[in-house]
Amino acid sequence: RSWIRGHSIVARGLRGLRPKQTTPLNAMVLIHCKGKTEEHQFLFETTVDSPVSTVVRELVEIHNLRLRIFRLKVEGDELASHGPCRPPDKQGLDEDIQAEADGVATQERGSTYVKDPNGKRDGNAPISQVQTMLRKALDDAACAASKKQVAQKIVTTKKALLDAIDIIRGAVMISYPMGIPKWDPVRLDIESDETPGNTPSNVDVLDPNTAQLWWAGKQLLPSNKLSVHLGNNEKTKVIAKLTKKGNGPPQREAPVSAEEQKAMMAYYHKRQEEMAALERNQEDDYNNSAWANNAALKSHFS
Repeated sequence: RSWIRGHSIVARGLRGLRPKQTTPLNAMVLIHCKGKTEEHQFLFETTVDSPVSTVVRELVEIHNLRLRIFRLKVEGDELASHGPCRPPDKQGLDEDIQAEADGVATQERGSTYVKDPNGKRDGNAPISQVQTMLRKALDDAACAASKKQVAQKIVTTKKALLDAIDIIRGAVMISYPMGIPKWDPVRLDIESDETPGNTPSNVDVLDPNTAQLWWAGKQLLPSNKLSVHLGNNEKTKVIAKLTKKGNGPPQREAPVSAEEQKAMMAYYHKRQEEMAALERNQEDDYNNSAWANNAALKSHFS
């Protein structure tokens, strides 16, 4: 039953996920939401009549779902390559060495066994066709959550991200009909909601009840409507940033991008070298140049 249910979820998702990603930009307030890194950015649509508290909660939910998908992409690729996670107390140990030390025979390995060099997973990978299906579901989900959606002017929605996670859930059910261990990171990210913390996996997760939204160096107060801060024009586009409570206003962005700054520095360095070369040149070979010919005007009209 789980295999059939997983197959139907993936089939529906692979047919319907991609059109949902390309949500057109309507005449609504468009928020280009950013986090503390370049990867944490997406487009969000709302109205000026929406309360700031509601907008912040929706932005945080999308932000956390994107982090969840990024984690699923990393761990899901490992699942497709090396199978489910071993128990926490056995991770990092070499199976062959451990079996030899315990004086027991190693378990029989299937034809799809691929040893995990890190010792984290048991090596029981799915067959190649199922691996391809699982990786496609992971790639589509990562595409739906990618920062490239901003450049393509595609709005990110909570429903599209949840649908992408459902497709991954179905693909995992097809890959492992008997289920994967409860300690496997893929299962934890599929079944559990994000909770803020200090571990590397959830340090960037935000709390929707305490997160703050900043625009133009000022915090948007949760008790107000967006119209109080942005005005009544529904076609407004703003760049806003999410932060944790107590972090204060986010750092202002540089007036030029990193690529533009590199191009400017390269041009300045090249110009500096050219001027230094001119200063070192004490020859009069410039007299042979066309612009130094005193008879150029006369010859032009003759």
